[in-house]
Amino acid sequence: MKSYISKPSEVTRKWYLIDAEGKTLGRISTEIARLLRGKHKVTFTPHVDGGDFVIVINADKVVVTGNKTDDKIYRRHTGYIGNMKETNFRKLQQEKPEEIIKLSVRGMLPKNKLRAPMMKRLRLFVGNEHTHAAQSVETLNI
Repeated sequence: MKSYISKPSEVTRKWYLIDAEGKTLGRISTEIARLLRGKHKVTFTPHVDGGDFVIVINADKVVVTGNKTDDKIYRRHTGYIGNMKETNFRKLQQEKPEEIIKLSVRGMLPKNKLRAPMMKRLRLFVGNEHTHAAQSVETLNI
């Protein structure tokens, strides 16, 4: 028996729709990362970007457990000396709610050249509406 190794030209991509309303951040992020990476397919190959497109609606209604609403801190550096900026979960959810899921999924993807194209296939929307009605979108219940 020979092992099957998929090629980038053989990849077929589907569109999935996920509703994040009332879902836990970590649990929904792992499922999104799995779909973006293509691990749900039988043709999964680690060095080939064979994942699918993922649309997330209601990104502002994602929840976290415990005291993470107040205790979870997101850090970023501006590039200047001494300019480490900190924002907690509650403030980031009010200002940029889609950024929470984006950062969570980004941390779960491989840290190599495949991460950027995978992140481009993630589409986040704050409300119930999305702009990808033309694609044949399959709804996933998580």
